[in-house]
Amino acid sequence: MSGTSALAAPRQDAAPRRASWRLSPYALPLNALRILAKCALPLILWFSAGRLVRWALLLLAATVSHGSWYQARLVLTMLLFTLVVMTSLATTVGMLYVIREALLETQARRAGGEAKESLLNALNRTALVFAGIYTTWGFVADDAREFSGIDMMRQPDRYILDAGSGDDSGVAAGLLNLDPKVSLVTMAVAYVVKWYFGRRHEAGEGRFSGMLATFGELAFAFYGINALATAVGARSDWIGHRSAIAAWHDFASSAEDGVPGWKQVSEWLGDVWPHVIDALAIPLAWLTVGILVYGAYAEDTRTTIRGTRLEEAAAHLERTHNWTRLALVKLSAGWTARWIPLLNSLRLTARGGVALFGLFALCYVGLHIGGDFLLRAGRYLTASEEPYLWFATGEPVVYVVDLVVTLVTMCLLAATFDLAATRARARARANGGAPVTGGTAEPDRSSPSR
Repeated sequence: MSGTSALAAPRQDAAPRRASWRLSPYALPLNALRILAKCALPLILWFSAGRLVRWALLLLAATVSHGSWYQARLVLTMLLFTLVVMTSLATTVGMLYVIREALLETQARRAGGEAKESLLNALNRTALVFAGIYTTWGFVADDAREFSGIDMMRQPDRYILDAGSGDDSGVAAGLLNLDPKVSLVTMAVAYVVKWYFGRRHEAGEGRFSGMLATFGELAFAFYGINALATAVGARSDWIGHRSAIAAWHDFASSAEDGVPGWKQVSEWLGDVWPHVIDALAIPLAWLTVGILVYGAYAEDTRTTIRGTRLEEAAAHLERTHNWTRLALVKLSAGWTARWIPLLNSLRLTARGGVALFGLFALCYVGLHIGGDFLLRAGRYLTASEEPYLWFATGEPVVYVVDLVVTLVTMCLLAATFDLAATRARARARANGGAPVTGGTAEPDRSSPSR
């Protein structure tokens, strides 16, 4: 009997060891693969449906952009392009939503009595910030390039003839040829939609208010492309000769001549900065979307700076004149839309440890580099001496590569959130059992300990 009990002890300790390993940041790749194995089928269905709808909308937009009543057609083309971005939103949120039940954090929430959230609520909460991230970080450029590619493939001979004759038939230019006056009118309508439903969303009214406000936000931005481009082109010479701009150029050129190493440092930063964006900012932007879908996100600047010295400065700002606050909000709007969501995500992810975020960024970059090599391999294996066969083989290869990369990316985002939230929950429990809010892993602010 004594020998039997002595052998049983290590088995009793095996389960806690396995549980602790699952919470290790270095288990992130295994957790991502575990989620992928559980949810592969619904992820494939969501991705395929989203890709089909997106392609159909782009083809319809390219078809509509040619014919009589040209400007009216371009208005409709931009409307369809806005729906393309909304489709990307729905697909991304849907893929993240279907794997939430495979997360440890979700199981903890269910054990705590939290009800299952609907997909519509997740879409409504995510829509506005997703639109800001999607436009400010340039993801929409991929949609614009694909629209142009589809339009050119519909009429390749016409595009080539236009290039030789100097004519403009509007091929691949359906997003650029909208008249500035028409752009201003449609911008005004889109702004009203954005303002009205944005106010309703802030007040918590309307089941679809967040999505409709996002639609107005995107339409306002897209319809304004041509008007803004025209205004910038007309004023570029005037702006270039203003004293502040000229003084800055003079300062930069004199610094290159007078400050040792200035030119080398600026060139080095210019070379390194794009890689920093691709390796850190872009993964963090997508992680922001994942955290939004799972309900662990604070959208405003005040939540980001809570507990830091900047909170006191913000309190002083609240006591300033209304026009001062309004001017500061307008001047910092682009910065806040671009960086504040990422700072929120970084703050939440940092609770899981620096190693977790570092490994997440490394896996994200490695995954996309591997996707590039996979695409090359697919094109190499499907290459043929038959002319134009790549028309038939090219798109399936791209689909398979995008499917693999996107599915693993979604699981990686979910696993990163899951580890960060679960580790923060376990740490809070070990430090005295402070209650945590569902998913935010923040202490309850109504707690007496606060």
